[in-house]
Amino acid sequence: MRIVLMGPPGAGKGTQAKRLLDKFGMAHLSSGDIFRAEKSSGSALGAKLAGFMNTGKLVPDDIVVEIMAMAITSSNAAAGLMLDGFPRTVPQAQALDAQLARAGKPLDAVVVITADKEKTVDRITGRRSCPKCGKAFHVKHIPSAKGDNCDDDGCDGKLFQRDDDKESVVRKRLDAYFAQTEPVIGYYREGGKVRVVEVDGMPAPDEVTKSMFKALEKLMEGKGR
Repeated sequence: MRIVLMGPPGAGKGTQAKRLLDKFGMAHLSSGDIFRAEKSSGSALGAKLAGFMNTGKLVPDDIVVEIMAMAITSSNAAAGLMLDGFPRTVPQAQALDAQLARAGKPLDAVVVITADKEKTVDRITGRRSCPKCGKAFHVKHIPSAKGDNCDDDGCDGKLFQRDDDKESVVRKRLDAYFAQTEPVIGYYREGGKVRVVEVDGMPAPDEVTKSMFKALEKLMEGKGR
């Protein structure tokens, strides 16, 4: 199965992506993970990416398509493919369609996790991480027992907020998503060749997962798989 997982920042794509992978077994390509790795690599491209990501701007299409095309080509996608965070614009979607068509492996579905804008701002801006052990916290929902320090045994690292989790940046990211990415959903829906599955991302994660599994299993049954 080949799917695109979409949704605004803070919609819970990371949690649901892991569950989809466990359930269906697919190669997972997250543009965010790929870009962050490149950003931290010290390369010239990483520095260029940082200039966009740290200010909440979307990376230009030509750079995104080049990076993701290489990742798709090199991935072990025999059991299927899940693209997370890509495509984000209609030109990116068109480039992806063309590449998959050449490979004879078109998309089966676009899964869209929807979310309330203000609730996603709260979700993202409250996130904190430990630089030593990597443990994740949230100032409201998953606070550390040691306040501003990690409460993991033997760690006590000073928690930090990622630059792209700051409110001004988050709101720019959300505005960019709704202005540039939502048209991609319309592109796939109007094309009629790919099933668009919308799932409310605001309920508890288990409920979101249940809704996604049900929709995708029904879709694959209809395709005789």
